[in-house]
Amino acid sequence: MTGVCGCCGALRPRYKRLVDNIFPEDPEDGLVKANMEKLTFYALSAPEKLDRIGAYLSERLSRDVARHRYGYVCIAMEALDQLLMACHCQSINLFVESFLKMVRKLLESDKPSLQILGTNSFVKFANIEEDTPSYHRSYDFFVSRFSEMCHSSFEDPDIRTKIRMAGIKGLQGVVRKTVNDELQANIWDPQHMDKIVPSLLFNLQSGVRTESRSPSPLQASEKEKESPVELTERCFRELLGRAAYGNIKNAVTPVLMHLDNHSLWEGKTFAVRCFKIIMYSIQSQHSHLVIQQLLGHLDANSKTSATVRAGIVEVLLEAAAIAASGSVGPTVLEVFNTLLRQLRLSVDYELTGSYDGSTNIGTKIIKAHEERQLQEAVIRTIGSFANTLPTYQRSEVMLFIMGKIPVPGIHPALTSIGSGPEVTRMIQVMLLKSLVQVTAGFQTTNMLTALPSSFLEPLLSFSLTEDPELRLLILQILLSLIDRHDNTAKFSDISIISDISVLKLKVDKCSRQDNLFMKKHGQQLYRHIYLGCKEPSSGGQHYESLFALLGLLSVELANEEVVVDLIRLALALQDLALSTDEALPVYNRCAVHAIAAAYLNLICQLTTVPAFCQHIHEVIEVRQKERSYLLPEDVFIDNPKLPSSLEKVEGDVLFLQSKITEVLGGSGYNTDRLATPYVPQYTDEDRLSKRKSIGETISLQVEVESRNSPEKEERTPAEEITFETLKNAIVDSVGMEEQERERRRQVVEKFQKAPFEEIAAHCGARATLLQSKLNQIFEITIRPPPSPSGTISSGYGQSQSRSVPLYEMKFPDLCVY
Repeated sequence: MTGVCGCCGALRPRYKRLVDNIFPEDPEDGLVKANMEKLTFYALSAPEKLDRIGAYLSERLSRDVARHRYGYVCIAMEALDQLLMACHCQSINLFVESFLKMVRKLLESDKPSLQILGTNSFVKFANIEEDTPSYHRSYDFFVSRFSEMCHSSFEDPDIRTKIRMAGIKGLQGVVRKTVNDELQANIWDPQHMDKIVPSLLFNLQSGVRTESRSPSPLQASEKEKESPVELTERCFRELLGRAAYGNIKNAVTPVLMHLDNHSLWEGKTFAVRCFKIIMYSIQSQHSHLVIQQLLGHLDANSKTSATVRAGIVEVLLEAAAIAASGSVGPTVLEVFNTLLRQLRLSVDYELTGSYDGSTNIGTKIIKAHEERQLQEAVIRTIGSFANTLPTYQRSEVMLFIMGKIPVPGIHPALTSIGSGPEVTRMIQVMLLKSLVQVTAGFQTTNMLTALPSSFLEPLLSFSLTEDPELRLLILQILLSLIDRHDNTAKFSDISIISDISVLKLKVDKCSRQDNLFMKKHGQQLYRHIYLGCKEPSSGGQHYESLFALLGLLSVELANEEVVVDLIRLALALQDLALSTDEALPVYNRCAVHAIAAAYLNLICQLTTVPAFCQHIHEVIEVRQKERSYLLPEDVFIDNPKLPSSLEKVEGDVLFLQSKITEVLGGSGYNTDRLATPYVPQYTDEDRLSKRKSIGETISLQVEVESRNSPEKEERTPAEEITFETLKNAIVDSVGMEEQERERRRQVVEKFQKAPFEEIAAHCGARATLLQSKLNQIFEITIRPPPSPSGTISSGYGQSQSRSVPLYEMKFPDLCVY
């Protein structure tokens, strides 16, 4: 019988004999290398036998696994690996099927050592570039199994770590093998990404690392390679780095879902770290896709807790800082629209106390301090996005935000349904804070195009509101817009400086565009500085900002005409502080005196007219000796020592307009303009923005009525236009303009102080007049003259005009052109 068996053994196929010979009697001895070389040579010589070799090896491995002969299992896998590395022929596809079948068998085993062995073999296979594509190979099982290994909960922590690392390496191998092969199943499909990405994030989260240290994956040391966290991050970076434009969404969506499901937005640290890895790993031109997904996720979570929304916003902030300039994408305004909408919702939630606007028992109570933290985060994010934009786009964003600010009487439709003044005010504050962030560091060479009237006029109208916080925010915005040489900080301290060269001011020659800007908007800026000083609620910060605004106008946008107007404005501020008609507290009066002194000291040194400087310094010296509380050093301190009242402020402590006009006239300045006192011009938006009383609400009606009402007894008679009138208008147009402004101011003040009954009667009379005029217009429009259209007779023999449409009327030939 032994002879028969030996004979049968000799009849076995050669490839089986070669495969059997590589297995030693004792598995501890390892692979028989000499016989392995023979098998490899045979496989290379007869590549058509590769599939049979692989099938036989697979058969032996399955039998050894079932019999727990793990030593022979390792030998079989080593032989497979060597064959796989050596053979690169067209027949390798059939061999690979057997190989993957064996790897699958190992991965299905319960023994960690076999799982790790199978994974290592798969990783070696993944690094091989095949010559021919495979049309039918599937890696679905490997994605599922490796993902499962990444979540291993084995009792022994060392073995658990090894299993998880093997799972991560396996996923990395699957990605490498399939991501660039169009014939393979698309690894970017959600069914695969929903397994791969959460598995990587789970291991990334398990390690303790405070910061992603580099924007690009670096070679790690051998010690770091043992860490699952380091390995996971390298794998995650490689996955994202291979993502094309159309695959970014499928790669990022599982990240968002993982952070939602595990409540990781609230901690912020891990979420920020994940998206730092994403932003540094993907191609820079795809950054805006990630940002758009974050914005969409923020909208989807608009009714979740404030801490979750704040976490998403913080991630947006970091993503915007990493993104390259202009990578916000084509939908720039949509980005800001989403952020402003979230800001608006947060304000509503804070004031109503619930997400649905109701106060039912079942509604979730909202914590106001968390909403405020969210609002601050949104504002910072808006500024971060704006810093990535070029100047022209930032101007558009500024205009866009300004259009969102509710202005009572001008943009009433922008307020919430049923919202009160408190909601409107909070929204105004938040949006203006957003504008402060957007305008920070704003630089432009052409002020006229960067700051159009559609932006400046509503902005300046806000600077006259009662609310001191709003006025201060407006002043900060104006300072950022005008300051192009970082001079603001040099005017932060209001003081009398004997030599302004120590400030090291950066002064450039005023360009033609700057001259046009001041010609168009200069009077508006002067008026708002004046009226800002006039506000009783203004404090130290307001006056410091107003002084800085005066200084910036002098060094950034000043020509000879602007300098004259600014000096007139400073003298008008002195007159304002002296006036007894204004109900200004003593502190405000002293502060206005101090601003006027500090600014005149500055402008006299900028003009370098010796006589002008001498007069200013003489007055300041007298004040230092007799009235130090009229100088900034004694006013803008923590506890200023001020008199109980300001009386008899006259003589040498005042700056004289006549003296200044005289000394500047000798240096070529316009003496006629200098000699004319500055009077601010009140406009419609000034009165609409304040809303202090019903008198101001109808002030526009009052002014129109003062000139047009036939019932007013003391009307100004119509002026007869003669040659002399025209001549005077041309010669002295400035004086006439100032007189007209004064007359209008007196009319407005008269009706502001009138009793309510008188105002009501006046409005009633005007309404009656308006109705009668409308009736006349309707009568003319609906019933045209009967001559061209004919008449009709009523049943009672009376002639009655017929209402005929205009196109049916018959006109005489002479009336037709």
